[in-house]
Amino acid sequence: MLPEVEVLELNHDVDYVHMLLSIPPKMRVSDVVRTFKSHTGRLMKKKFEYMRKAYWGADGIWFDGSLAQWASMNVLLSAILRTREKKILDKRSLT
Repeated sequence: MLPEVEVLELNHDVDYVHMLLSIPPKMRVSDVVRTFKSHTGRLMKKKFEYMRKAYWGADGIWFDGSLAQWASMNVLLSAILRTREKKILDKRSLT
């Protein structure tokens, strides 16, 4: 989708998604959010027939708004470490 953007953490509830992303300074947050919503909406409609029916003729499945907040360096570093640790553990479980 966007190879320059790294998903550090992802969490969700019934009606919202929380993501901690590492976005290069050259990219606008609004462009990343729009791309994410467009791609995931298309993929979910493709995978789940009930969503195709429910959102037939609609522009998308997501609400128009979003909230972007900056994380402190400590939050980012701990998220990066957890992400890398998980990748290492995942690789070890495959061997």
